[in-house]
Amino acid sequence: MSKYSAFPRLKMERRSWPDREITTAPRWCSVDLRDGNQALVSPMSVKKKMWMFELLVGLGFKEIEVGFPSASQVEFDFMRALIMRKAIPQDVTVQVLCQTRKDLIDRTVHSLEGARRVIFHLYTSTSPVHRQVTFNMSKEEVKQMALNGVRMLKDALPALAGTEVVLEFSPESFSATEVDYAVEVCAAVMDEWGASSERKVILNLPATVESASVNVFADQIEWFATHLPHPEAAIISVHTHNDRGGALASAELALLAGAQRLEGTLFGNGERSGNMDIIAAALNLKSQGVDPGLDFSNLPELVKRYTEYTGMDVPPRQPYSGELVFTAFSGSHQDAIKKGFERREAQIAAGAKPDELAWDLAYLPIDPADVGRSYEAVIRVNSQSGKGGSAFIIKENYGFELPKAMQAELGRLINKRADEEGTELGPEEIFRIFELEYLKSYAPFAFESIRETELAKEGVSTWETTTIFRGEEKLLSGRGTGPIDAFMHSIAGMRLPSMRITDFHENSIGEGAEATAVSYVEVERLDGRRFWGCGIDANIAQAGVKAAVSAVNRATLDWERHLENASPEHS
Repeated sequence: MSKYSAFPRLKMERRSWPDREITTAPRWCSVDLRDGNQALVSPMSVKKKMWMFELLVGLGFKEIEVGFPSASQVEFDFMRALIMRKAIPQDVTVQVLCQTRKDLIDRTVHSLEGARRVIFHLYTSTSPVHRQVTFNMSKEEVKQMALNGVRMLKDALPALAGTEVVLEFSPESFSATEVDYAVEVCAAVMDEWGASSERKVILNLPATVESASVNVFADQIEWFATHLPHPEAAIISVHTHNDRGGALASAELALLAGAQRLEGTLFGNGERSGNMDIIAAALNLKSQGVDPGLDFSNLPELVKRYTEYTGMDVPPRQPYSGELVFTAFSGSHQDAIKKGFERREAQIAAGAKPDELAWDLAYLPIDPADVGRSYEAVIRVNSQSGKGGSAFIIKENYGFELPKAMQAELGRLINKRADEEGTELGPEEIFRIFELEYLKSYAPFAFESIRETELAKEGVSTWETTTIFRGEEKLLSGRGTGPIDAFMHSIAGMRLPSMRITDFHENSIGEGAEATAVSYVEVERLDGRRFWGCGIDANIAQAGVKAAVSAVNRATLDWERHLENASPEHS
């Protein structure tokens, strides 16, 4: 191809970043109120910017780029409002962006009067295309433009008496700049400012436009960090964009390569393809056992407020934040997640402390509860789901702990309904299907009551069951080792398919006096087909018989449908 060519690789005899690991959180700087705001179709008003600032402070950001005060009246007014209302906490530093022009620097300085501490962010584009096309300048002329900006800022500092001013300088389009030239310009800026280990300059190295794969950007950062004179007088920061889809990976590799600070936005909002998603970066660290120092424990609320303030939507598959990122529709995924939760619950029941128990669940990189997501939303059911999904929802929402074989039976019923409707089934619809199929199965038997008619002799009792059978009240009497066994004996002579009990389970819903018994009974017909029933009652004996009635009804109705559909010679 002649229109496009590969980005030139750096010649490095040995790179160190592939062998390093991130063990501490970087300094974070939110640029939502500047880069994120200028990317909005309708930029935020002063009121909305104030709401967003308060939100960012609440999340734990200590450095916040609040705007470009010389760019518009709203930006200027917002900076003044923050200062005049004393809205900036003592431990938070605001940052402002400015080009290297005297009128813009003077206007920005005016907006900062009365501030306690600010980061003054100057930038000059340094890439070949900017030098040759945008500016029509030589390398030396572009460097002097950057230095003139620093000099103009220094000349304006008397107007900010009492304000601590930290210089941040960006060689804009660093990712497309020759790294030796980027070092040359940044070193000259540090000298002009008088940088030292006590008066550090923030050198922000942006991937203004992603120019190459993320490993190339990491090489650029490491080369810069290892060739910068007096690195003790600088803080290396990166600001990545997502043109190639690598903003987050570039930022993480940059930390390995020597960066100490990251600039980004909530949900990755920013010009063109966006910035690095600072939420994803922070939670990636959390998932590796590194405290990010930011609080994203209620992402649903954060999404709601962000959408209100900016008018932007959060994609459903946005890492960590999207509505569907912790959701499993696939049957195999659901089964693995369900088993993982069950194992974790068993470990906690055995005495393990939830906050100290290692998180190790298939398909869930972090605990959804840590970001304000409910377990109920993890598993959602459509026609692609398996037995575990419906069972998980029934258990988590309604307390029914279905036996494994019954889960498969219910799963087939739910899948069939989802397939017919062509959509997802919510918890209420799933329970309605379960309820109608198992708990409200009233034909041919409708259970009324049971009672023990005589004392047990050698483990055998006589039980009377009152039912409505095909519309008529019927009193059934039978003997057995318990009420379920007695009921099955009592129907043995009726015109029903022959069947026997093959499995029984029970659990309770609720605790103490409010507890309700739930029974699950499986019956097998002579043809080998098996059917589950479920019964619920405050009385455990009645719950068991209700479950047996449910199973018998389901087996009988299936048998009758089979007879109706059979040809005359087989009927």
